[in-house]
Amino acid sequence: MNTTEQPEKQTFREWLKQSFMVKASVIGILVLLLLIPSTLIQDLIRERQARGEEVSAEIADKWSGSQLVQGPVLVLPYKTIAWEKNAAGKYENRELITNIYLLPEVLNITASVQPRKLHRAIFDAVVYDAKIHTTGKFDALELQKSDIDPSKILWDKAKVVIGLSDLKGLKNNPVIKLENKPYNVEPDNLSKMFNAAEAATNDTQNLFENNLVIRPDLSVSKSTAISFDFDLDIRGSGDLNFMHLGRTTNVKTSGNWNAPSFTGRYLPEERKIAGETFDANWKMTYFNRPFPQQWIGGKTSLQAKDEDAAVFGVKFKLPVDQYQKTMRTAKYALLIILLTFISLLFTELLIKRSIHVLHYALIGSAMTIYYILLLSFSEQMGFNIAYLIASVATIGLISTFIASLLRNKKAAAIYAAIIATFYCFVYVIIQLEDLALLFGSIGLFVIVGVLMHLAARVNLDKK
Repeated sequence: MNTTEQPEKQTFREWLKQSFMVKASVIGILVLLLLIPSTLIQDLIRERQARGEEVSAEIADKWSGSQLVQGPVLVLPYKTIAWEKNAAGKYENRELITNIYLLPEVLNITASVQPRKLHRAIFDAVVYDAKIHTTGKFDALELQKSDIDPSKILWDKAKVVIGLSDLKGLKNNPVIKLENKPYNVEPDNLSKMFNAAEAATNDTQNLFENNLVIRPDLSVSKSTAISFDFDLDIRGSGDLNFMHLGRTTNVKTSGNWNAPSFTGRYLPEERKIAGETFDANWKMTYFNRPFPQQWIGGKTSLQAKDEDAAVFGVKFKLPVDQYQKTMRTAKYALLIILLTFISLLFTELLIKRSIHVLHYALIGSAMTIYYILLLSFSEQMGFNIAYLIASVATIGLISTFIASLLRNKKAAAIYAAIIATFYCFVYVIIQLEDLALLFGSIGLFVIVGVLMHLAARVNLDKK
């Protein structure tokens, strides 16, 4: 009885050791287990990326944030009469002051931007200096359209308002010229002098987030048909945006940056990126603007949702985002490890030398650590050089290990070439971006075809 069971146990053990299906299944489980460290590495990449964004935000806080240039808007206080019930229950009329808001008939903006990188430790942030020249004109009020009584307009209380999202970035003391007459700009802090109820009653709430105003006396001309001209010398970070407020808005921007991204509601009609410089021109009309040309009352026509719908500009991205590329590379970890193990399994079958599953685990560990190398080197010297260093180091380590296992330098060299091909394949896909799906699917189709050809030459049932 015992004599019969012993050979059966030995036969079963030999089958476990030599069965292709058993080994392939164990290797498949190993690949799935390697997903755990791969996921942790992706979390590490996200953590480092978040830290980089934190540093960029800190730099922006000290330098200046992204800038949104708004206006100008002409504001005319206007007397109205409202009937209200008093404490005695009787109705009495009360004089209220509201505002008439008038947007420019023509708004021309020319912006010259000089972006550059600021460094903190291993992280970079894009900041810029910009010189913005704005010209245009307001047209006469449409009195009949809005049922406006000119005698109730407080012409001597008029003001012209421009908005700038981060006043910390304002480098000059702006002067606005109306009909070539200069007016010094001052911040509009009037709303801070009123409580919420008074602000609502007197219509003193800020038109924009941060207001810069001039207060021209229009009591002599009693006309809003005036031209304007002013310059802003500002600094900011990340992106520079404008608001489409003119009946016709023309914006021209230029700068020395090779990777601008045009954002917002409107794309430029003309753009040119040549070498390290770019030029972009926008031209927009009244019909694709979410504001009326003039209105009476609160700033209801300039609510946040409408403001966002009228904003456009340019974002200055870093030419290479190593975290984004490293993350995309890490997402191919399972594919590369799987293809590497399949190639090694076929190498075993072709040269008739067995490699222990533990050796597969060590090779998988080396390929997982590859992504940590890639992340750490890319933070120091950029993605491309980091990819080369990490790939050469990993391929060299694995091929040397294979050579010592198989005692076959030729097989190790061929295997190194195969792994190098896989890494080159991923690198090309990462660089292509928009065509990544096309070339990736073609590459995988070719790889599957090669594996099918090799499988046809190997007897998988042979021990």
